[in-house]
Amino acid sequence: MCSWCWGYRPALERLQSRLPADVEIRCVLGGLAPDSDQPMPEEMQQMLQLTWRRIASQLGTAFNHDFWAQCQPRRSTYPACRAVIAARIQGQENEMTEAIQQAYYLRAMNPSDVETHVKLAAELGLDVTRFMQDITSAEVDALLQEDIAHTSALGVSGFPSLVLEVEGQRWPIAVAYQNELTTLNDIHDKLKWAKAKSVMKGWFVKKSG
Repeated sequence: MCSWCWGYRPALERLQSRLPADVEIRCVLGGLAPDSDQPMPEEMQQMLQLTWRRIASQLGTAFNHDFWAQCQPRRSTYPACRAVIAARIQGQENEMTEAIQQAYYLRAMNPSDVETHVKLAAELGLDVTRFMQDITSAEVDALLQEDIAHTSALGVSGFPSLVLEVEGQRWPIAVAYQNELTTLNDIHDKLKWAKAKSVMKGWFVKKSG
């Protein structure tokens, strides 16, 4: 539900197609905004609408502005996060993530409503009965809290963010919205550094023995 994440999706997809075979992407949920049944403040609605227009202008990203007239926006992203985890259980995490983004930004569907995610689950061919049980379960909520804690441990303070982890070492990676080669080069540089550090560590261990 981060509009900059939606704007970044094309670059991320291009990046994924260029990554080294031994680099695996894991998406971690940030949580962002807890459950709320309160309408989003008018000032925030206006700010987000301006953000949508800025992203569209800078990146060419498509947005359906009918959302603001057809839905009652709420600052509540946890339902969407739980929907992703419920879909993860059935092996369709990435598909659900994209479906939620398209529903929000292109189809004027409210991602703060569980009903939206149930409809998307049906469209994806998931076991809807299982999905409905999972999305409101304590187990899925606990998994969400684990993701949020992991995001915090990674040092992430904004979205989207990329972090490279190699043998327990972590580095923030540049997020380039229009040229994925900038990000790819940063990843390669960090991998070279990690490899060199590993070789040096092995050499010192050998010498000390």
